[in-house]
Amino acid sequence: MLEQRIQQHFFESADLKYQAAEVLSRPVADAVQAIVAGFTAGGRMLVAGLAGAAPLAQLVANDLLQGFERERPGLAAMALGADASRWPRQVETLGQPGDLLLLIDADGDAIALVDVARTAQDKDMTVIALTGRTGGALREVLGETDVLLTVPAERRARVLEVQLLVLHSLCDAIDMQLLGEQQDPA
Repeated sequence: MLEQRIQQHFFESADLKYQAAEVLSRPVADAVQAIVAGFTAGGRMLVAGLAGAAPLAQLVANDLLQGFERERPGLAAMALGADASRWPRQVETLGQPGDLLLLIDADGDAIALVDVARTAQDKDMTVIALTGRTGGALREVLGETDVLLTVPAERRARVLEVQLLVLHSLCDAIDMQLLGEQQDPA
């Protein structure tokens, strides 16, 4: 019984990843284009993750800054502090027109996310929101140049698993856009 339950987690995760591949490939490509355009124009990326997504924000900011799977110059990326109530002030102070704000949350309904997204938009920054479910309240505040990536799932654990995969896909695609295709080792 226990082993079957454990296997069920793996099967659910795999099924969701197949569904998400179809739903998210175009929006992820759109996000990559926005991010590459921002970086090549001299912009920076601020990243914020709420609750269980906070470590994902740290991870993606580090992967952009230090490099993902290939050696390259660092990209200007920084994770915002853990206190979501301070995010609007951080974006107001650190953000510049042309910069990007990546928000990560399991559902997208927190007022803190809406507030920081509006602050970024007021600074002429592009907002990329990576959420679960339907995108929540964030969906309603995003503009034409913003990008919404919604993982089609309700369970927080499954959403976070796919969000990690989305972030890895973003980093890989950004590197490919900036550095070209990677040659397979001989």
